[in-house]
Amino acid sequence: MTNDLRIGVVGAGQMGADHIARITNRISGAVVSAVVEPDPGRAAAAAANAPAAATFARVEDAIAADAVDAVLIAVPGPFHEPVLMPALEARLPILCEKPLTPDSASSWQVLEREQQLDRPHIQVGFMRRFDAEYAALRALVQSGESGELMMLRCAHRNPSVPESYTQSMLITDSVVHEFDVVPWLAGSPIRSVEVKHPRRNSLSPAHLREPILVIMELENGVLVDVEMNVSVQFGYQVATEAVFEKGLARIGQPAGLQTWRDGSFSIADHMSFTTRFAAAYDAQIQRWVNAVHGGTLVDGPNAWDGYLVALACEAGVRALEGGIVPVEAPARPAFYA
Repeated sequence: MTNDLRIGVVGAGQMGADHIARITNRISGAVVSAVVEPDPGRAAAAAANAPAAATFARVEDAIAADAVDAVLIAVPGPFHEPVLMPALEARLPILCEKPLTPDSASSWQVLEREQQLDRPHIQVGFMRRFDAEYAALRALVQSGESGELMMLRCAHRNPSVPESYTQSMLITDSVVHEFDVVPWLAGSPIRSVEVKHPRRNSLSPAHLREPILVIMELENGVLVDVEMNVSVQFGYQVATEAVFEKGLARIGQPAGLQTWRDGSFSIADHMSFTTRFAAAYDAQIQRWVNAVHGGTLVDGPNAWDGYLVALACEAGVRALEGGIVPVEAPARPAFYA
């Protein structure tokens, strides 16, 4: 391995292109050495931001050419497993954007393959764990300064979504983040998931019934509600209020320039996750690169965490039809202790 970690970025869509620019411009100790993308035009456009990168149509070709020391997977979830397996076979460190895979059965197959190696090689890209405000809230929970955590009230709002966004994606593409970060914040797994449907937003796409309210019960008794709202028009917002025995804490509030004009007050809000979590993405990639250089390979959510989220998503999708759905997980393998 050279001094710079040679990263092969698989997928040159919005997320992949964003990571290529990030590694090239803001991450130390790494270089994009390969762009893996079957569309030649998109591959060339993304590679223009990575002067040292060769382009390949398949991850197997990049591995065979000895072009990579590590792999960052940024293709859509249904295509993760076909990239994960050859990368694990080659014993490469992997950062896989969420989800690990779209379902628990295929995620379990990935776990079984990874456990044939000497240590975990997969980090899953749940970037909220690297956001400074989330980290501060977790530290407050762990400190006990405000007493025991009682409830979490979360909001996850998008200005709009494309026509390709389906009802189940309210869970699998959006609440998926809360399914990871809430247990991490509260220090307890999810016991059950319930979905409530309030009055429908008339501005929602015709095929969506939203917003929804997702209610989680954690094994330690903490209750969590998540407002998932994808047609709010005004901006992109991810916020959490923590209710403690003797206090409250809030994160995700708008910050920046405040203006008073014409009898009104305003403060700008984000319009996309790419700005709201830009610093978190940077921290996530830098810490992963540092972990690979240091030999631990993973510094963040691992494949077991990804599997638990897959179980929660399946429960959430079933809960869209009504009822309280339990989340039942097997014992964690010692490999992921």
